[in-house]
Amino acid sequence: MGRYFVFFLLFSIKVNSQDIFGKWRTIDDQTHEPKSIVEVYKENGKVYGKIIDIYSESDKNALCKKCQGDDYNQPVVGLVIIKALTKDGKYYKDGTIFDPESGKNYTCRIALNDDNPDILEVRGYISFLYKTQYWERIED
Repeated sequence: MGRYFVFFLLFSIKVNSQDIFGKWRTIDDQTHEPKSIVEVYKENGKVYGKIIDIYSESDKNALCKKCQGDDYNQPVVGLVIIKALTKDGKYYKDGTIFDPESGKNYTCRIALNDDNPDILEVRGYISFLYKTQYWERIED
């Protein structure tokens, strides 16, 4: 009985690490240093992501000066930057991602990397132009 429980537990952990939900370390495009931690979660059937921590001590209390509406001048930590993605095959798409540094919204698509499920491919689009970032899973 104990052997089957250990197998089931290990299998469950592996399966759970195969989805997009959880905490992800974002990486700065220029310095390649860790920048923030984004938690990806599901709410009302849609996928969202919010900044839950910032690595730079000087930016931890930053306010979103380039945000619009209710998010203007609110703390960046706690800001929901990924909004309303829906699953379509291996991708989550048809939502948006917000860059608090530039103040721009982009159409967004995310998916686990085919070769490494601990890498999240985050792609932002404007028309046919896009940029992809690779976020690293953080184990709890």
